[in-house]
Amino acid sequence: MKQVYTFLYISFLLLFLSSCATSMTPTQVNDTLPTLTKSFYYNQAQAIDAQNNNKCKVLVKGRNYVAPIGFAAEEDLRNGAKGIDEWVKMDGGNAFVLINYKWVTVDQNGTTQLHLDFDTMKCE
Repeated sequence: MKQVYTFLYISFLLLFLSSCATSMTPTQVNDTLPTLTKSFYYNQAQAIDAQNNNKCKVLVKGRNYVAPIGFAAEEDLRNGAKGIDEWVKMDGGNAFVLINYKWVTVDQNGTTQLHLDFDTMKCE
């Protein structure tokens, strides 16, 4: 019976630790972020096309938002999405283009915090 408890404990611990990833791949961020914001998401190529076709106007270039630290990378991204939406709304826009992002280590325990660079836009 002790072996069963040991196995369950180790299995739970591994599952717990794997769910606490501290970053995401570019594809994961690109696929997940648009589902977490209320603002319309443009990738950089789409944003250039929309501006060239006069469908979007950049309101503020170079916004930077440091998201509150979450328990896992997806929660960091959810917190970042809230910040993006607040800036887009305050700027009078309805869209954004993500320019860059990075998880920055903030302490000796390896805790990371998400930094987002983006432009806010007003689109048709």
